[in-house]
Amino acid sequence: MNSHSTKVEKIMPTVVKIPITNIFAGGDYTGQIIVGPEQKPMNVLLDTGSSALALDGTKYAPDFAGGDASTDLAQTDAYGDGSSWTGSVIKSTITVGSGANMAELSKGNVSVAYEVSDQMFVGYDGILGLAYAPLDDAFQMPQDTSQQRYTADQVRAGTRTDLVPYLTQLSDAGVATDKMSFYTRRSFMHVGGGGANDPLNNGWMIVGGGEESTELYTGSFQTVKVLSDDWYSTRLKEVVVGNSSPVAARLQGPKGMPSNSIVDSGTNSLNISPQMLSAMISKFLPDQQLLLMKSIRQGQLVPMSKLRLDEWPTISFVMEGDMGDVKLDVTPSNYWQVNTQNIGYAAAAITVGQPGLAILGLPLMNGYFTIFDGAADGGKGVIKFATVR
Repeated sequence: MNSHSTKVEKIMPTVVKIPITNIFAGGDYTGQIIVGPEQKPMNVLLDTGSSALALDGTKYAPDFAGGDASTDLAQTDAYGDGSSWTGSVIKSTITVGSGANMAELSKGNVSVAYEVSDQMFVGYDGILGLAYAPLDDAFQMPQDTSQQRYTADQVRAGTRTDLVPYLTQLSDAGVATDKMSFYTRRSFMHVGGGGANDPLNNGWMIVGGGEESTELYTGSFQTVKVLSDDWYSTRLKEVVVGNSSPVAARLQGPKGMPSNSIVDSGTNSLNISPQMLSAMISKFLPDQQLLLMKSIRQGQLVPMSKLRLDEWPTISFVMEGDMGDVKLDVTPSNYWQVNTQNIGYAAAAITVGQPGLAILGLPLMNGYFTIFDGAADGGKGVIKFATVR
């Protein structure tokens, strides 16, 4: 998400605070953007683990007469849960917020998906990727892709190029800085508290800022180093369960990954490699291990009456920071999501990942006001964490 504006005049960037909710995407957070000449509201999943802005083509029809512009570019993308889409790239107007609390981008890169998997865009209208340009790849095709639809295989056979992601386009246009922040309280939807009106199911995303929103956090920030311009790639050094001895992380990530961990707003669990997860679970008391295994391995809900969360340890993730190591705590109330699916039941927000990689999702973020600053550290970025209010 490098941003190198050529503007020389002094610009006062916009900071936009928008409400977000987890009720549409099964625990992941979505927020509203306004797209196109007809200013159509679109509810998009907010994902720091990808970079493309894609809309469901059955819900957004480009208005080329009104100002949308077609291109000869196409995109195809797939995600860790197996969902995928293929679509045509257009240029459109994208707005977040309203009135004085608004940021508008002209000629923003948008993919209109015409081929989607069964689980893609279920309950929401699109996805807004918030990571770096190398994950926002597109392919030049022989014809206008709004007129000629190409299959995913045909798209991948085209000439590859990188698009400029949404946040970087905002920054290059001088509209807002290359930064976004999240205030969340849950990773699975909370039931029994009012659904969409339940404060636990709602939060905030700050576009172009974060530190000024002092009503959302307390204390100072801890800063985690970002290692490369792709995902928000970080280095996990060790995991500590309560007062037990640390579990060392394998510092070399899996093939094709620049690091051994990423921080991802689009993952609603702590997705841990099999080897590390087994070592972590062994640090819990025997009866706690059984409950974790029941939830993680068997996918069963656990009666809250059996949990006694005050007896569970905190899980701490030790990360490489800009100025020494950073220790981020995930409390029992965040790695166990209570009153989820059924009142009185809980599920562990921990999943089994791929060897050598930890995807640290919403359970890590739920305890912290989290700033993803893509312009910091020479454009490589940092992630900043302060305790939520």
